Amino acid sequence: MGKAQVGSLAPGRVVGDGRYRLLAQFGVDERGDAHLWRARDGQLKRDVALTLLVGDPADPEAARLARRTLERATHASKFGHGGVARVLDVLALGSGITSSEGLLGVVVAEWTKGSDLVDLVAQRPVAPAAAARMVQALAEAVEQAHQNGLVLGLDHPQRLRLTPNGALKLAFPGPLPEATLRDDVKALGAVLYLLLTGRWALPGGPPAIQPAPTTPQGRIVPPRQLIPTVPADLSALAVRTIEDGGNGGIRTSAAILRVLDQVAEEEERTQLIKAVGGDPSEAEGTVWTTKKPVKDVARRRKLALGVTVLVVATVVILAWGGLMLINVFQGDSKVSGPTINVAAPPASSQPASQPPASSPAPPPSSPALGDAVDPKSVSVYNPEGKGDNPGRAKNATDGDPGTVWKTEQYKQQFPTIKPGVGLVVTFRDPINLSQVKVSGGTAGTKVEIRSATQKDPDLADTKVVGNGDLQDGDTTIPLAQPTQGEYFIVWITQLGGTDGEYLTQIGDLSFLPAG
Repeated sequence: MGKAQVGSLAPGRVVGDGRYRLLAQFGVDERGDAHLWRARDGQLKRDVALTLLVGDPADPEAARLARRTLERATHASKFGHGGVARVLDVLALGSGITSSEGLLGVVVAEWTKGSDLVDLVAQRPVAPAAAARMVQALAEAVEQAHQNGLVLGLDHPQRLRLTPNGALKLAFPGPLPEATLRDDVKALGAVLYLLLTGRWALPGGPPAIQPAPTTPQGRIVPPRQLIPTVPADLSALAVRTIEDGGNGGIRTSAAILRVLDQVAEEEERTQLIKAVGGDPSEAEGTVWTTKKPVKDVARRRKLALGVTVLVVATVVILAWGGLMLINVFQGDSKVSGPTINVAAPPASSQPASQPPASSPAPPPSSPALGDAVDPKSVSVYNPEGKGDNPGRAKNATDGDPGTVWKTEQYKQQFPTIKPGVGLVVTFRDPINLSQVKVSGGTAGTKVEIRSATQKDPDLADTKVVGNGDLQDGDTTIPLAQPTQGEYFIVWITQLGGTDGEYLTQIGDLSFLPAG
């Protein structure tokens, strides 16, 4: 499919006979020129997920491939499962879209609230038990779809979202023309690998995620060799599901479910024993046990509830502790080299027999920058309250670093007291943001740049597009890639200061678009 019309896709554009207004882009599956957007249905006044098939209508091969994807999406509209967003409509050339739109088709699905899978693994991998349960729910959807002869096409991480209740969901349906049932199964292994390691193990992944390393023989390095705390059974499951060939491969979602059901229950049981001070001989020094898994439904529910509470508490504690440790040991942020996964052990503790891995691709060069764009307005963004010093928010965009906006002073660090606080800026017209420059910021502050589709969104409906640590003087925070939008949030996830006097101030913000 052609790419000539991609540049015309921007927030505010209306597609589908004037019905759907584009709000924010959530990814691109480049293998089929499928652009994934959140949009507003002007007729029914609700948000929807759009998979836009971009291409030249005069290209017969591109048109044929698009028709195949639309046919598959039409069949999927009859499929109902909690792990797959419901397909609401399928638009084709001459039936919902015109040749002048630069599109070959549109798949319209219900909007899935929550967060991106890419955002989920951006900071650190997921705990093994949680990863197993998340993939298990997705595998159940695949198994039911395959029993109905349907291919879901979930082999791209940006097509998936994490719902508020912690379940993975295929948010942007629209399988590629040549996708097979086997591709769905391999995708389950790749999603498990991603959750455990933060790496993507299939071709065609997004630039924001590093590819899985491989051995000199071209084999995928098992998750356990990257992160030794990953249980051996779960590590082997991921690799055996992804790789073709051999007698040990896993080729059906039913087989994946059988393994996940056992290992998830055993991990939950082990965590619960450790948490409540059970028999150390059963839990210490091992992650999996060989005892028969719990089959009683009531006991399984109690285990799941107990582990859910433990996981939530642990995540909050580890998130704070991890950020503090990174801040202490990070060193010079300007030193070049591959990114080190914070969950991986230092080089000295790696097994001597670990095969060398291929180096990750170097980051793309920074785009040329245009002149800074002044926001139309700025206000304090605090989803859990009225905000910190809202009357001083305008000081952060008045062009004078000497006039500052600052947070309240806190006795506890984020996210212990709350997830964060920040500033939301609104532009008169959408800009293609590339960098944010922070002047007069408090050193030690950790900041995320988030895109939004409205002035006061839920935090779960925003998207992380860049992050950085503030230094003394000026700090430039580059975005992973230029992002179109009208609303952006400078979100503080860790305050400056120490010893019960945590506070951050910002002198001035500059928003630099791609040139």
